[in-house]
Amino acid sequence: MPRIASIAANSQHGRVRNFLRALFTPFNLPVLLTWAAVWLALPYDSAHGPLIWAAMTGFLVTSLLTNLVEHSVSPRTAVWFAFQALCALTVIWIAPRGGVAPALLVILVSQLALTYSPRTTVVIVVALNLILYLILRRGRVEGAPIVVTVFLGFQAFAALIAYYAKRAERTRDQLALVNADLLATRALLADSARDAERLRVARELHDVAGHKLTAMRLNLRALQSDPVLGQRGEIRIAEQLSGELLEDIRNVVSALRDTHGLDLATALRALAAPMPKPRLHLRIDDDVQVRDPAVAETVLRLVQEALTNSARHAHAETLGVQLQCEDGNLLITIEDDGRLRGELREGNGLSGMRERVAAAGGTLTIAPGASGALRLHASLPL
Repeated sequence: MPRIASIAANSQHGRVRNFLRALFTPFNLPVLLTWAAVWLALPYDSAHGPLIWAAMTGFLVTSLLTNLVEHSVSPRTAVWFAFQALCALTVIWIAPRGGVAPALLVILVSQLALTYSPRTTVVIVVALNLILYLILRRGRVEGAPIVVTVFLGFQAFAALIAYYAKRAERTRDQLALVNADLLATRALLADSARDAERLRVARELHDVAGHKLTAMRLNLRALQSDPVLGQRGEIRIAEQLSGELLEDIRNVVSALRDTHGLDLATALRALAAPMPKPRLHLRIDDDVQVRDPAVAETVLRLVQEALTNSARHAHAETLGVQLQCEDGNLLITIEDDGRLRGELREGNGLSGMRERVAAAGGTLTIAPGASGALRLHASLPL
């Protein structure tokens, strides 16, 4: 057994490695290099040296924190961006003739393009560059319009790169979800096709082989009643073997017809595999057997929509899905660990859930759970 000290050290080292890996991402490296270049070009021997140091440090910390978390539109993110802008403009105000200080705005604009819509980003960029121009005019920088135009070009280039990178990432995520949907549907179709083939083989054995063996047994029994042939041991053995073969075929037919239903677990896990959050916690009772592909498809779409809603609206870490049978109905309970924001309103996703469940002859209840998360309870006839 490893020592406790070594386990703690390894865990701590693992956390440090994860933090460094997140810190030195491809997007953060240009941020660090640009900030370092600006840092080296600034004067720290003046009376405003401590203020420059504080503003540069605040800008770097806030910029890295913004990149370490998911880029999402929220009040906290807006506060971080406002603080970054304040730090960058403070540095430019104190050292307007440094020449490289406006490069901090290039970093800020690239992060804005990753978070906000193009229209919102353009409005903020125009406001920032107007303030930049006023600061340069106050500092009597020669060619202030040219300086603003040059750095505006850099900002536009950085914003376009960030915007297309965000679009590529979203397209990749959408393709991953579509691929997962196809894999889950293929798993259900393959399972359904196997069940249909087993049923076909079972019917063929029962109707063809079983019928002919029964006719053979009747003929062998007729031969046994003959005074001459009935005394022969071969006739008696043949009749006995035909009976045993007929019983074996009946057992094989029963085994082929005995199915545990479609493999919902594999299909649902394939559906949730490409999504980093929420993680799927699946529980299927042993007596759950879904043989109807339409019911399985309804369950698949319910869980798919729940995964999407939990990731997009609740920012949940886990999604619990439980399937159980009761009085000939399939009960599906879905609940995540997120929290509802404001009053529950049914959008297109939840309305589509209701329509799909109603089309399958079931019922759907949508309500806040005990923990404040969204809880779905559906009942489908089997």
